Amino acid sequence: MKLIVGLGNPGNRYQFSKHNTGFLVLDKLAHRQNISLSHKGFDTCFGKGKIDETAVLLAKPQTFMNLSGVAVKKLTDYFKTNFEDLIVIHDDLDLPFETIRLKTGGGYGGHKGLRSIIDRLGGADFIRVRLGIGKPPNTAMTEEYVLGRFSEEETRILPDITGRACDAVMEIISSGVHTAMNKFNVRGVTKNLDEEV
Repeated sequence: MKLIVGLGNPGNRYQFSKHNTGFLVLDKLAHRQNISLSHKGFDTCFGKGKIDETAVLLAKPQTFMNLSGVAVKKLTDYFKTNFEDLIVIHDDLDLPFETIRLKTGGGYGGHKGLRSIIDRLGGADFIRVRLGIGKPPNTAMTEEYVLGRFSEEETRILPDITGRACDAVMEIISSGVHTAMNKFNVRGVTKNLDEEV
């Protein structure tokens, strides 16, 4: 079974903040696949279903971002999830807005949710779906920036971005992470994913 985790903060206050991009993607993926996220447990809201005949569990940690690893550790322990079966979807300050990048392993890049997961799991070799949110003018504004809402223009194109992120997750599951990387880790915004790149 694949464990797909979207990172964010619970509560209406943070619902449409940049830091909740992972939640937004997971909600869309759940809707696409008709998977209810109404179950509560493991410090998450979660649901089970299938993607391309593969069993999946979708989860949104409810521990707040900085303690995401608490929830992820409970899930991986209970469901005996290996690193290669864990997919984490999260926002990324180091990527421009609209950019999606897939990777396996690596550091946490200042992302406190990722740091918590790496610390709790004792390793970093899981799959990440990174969604660029851009950077604030200076680092002193980082917390305010990531907890702030998307601009009107960003909000307008956000559905396309979260949709492409869902496509990326589904490609990882159906074809493997390396094939998905070749398809999605391209320069610029790929509008037609059926085109050769």
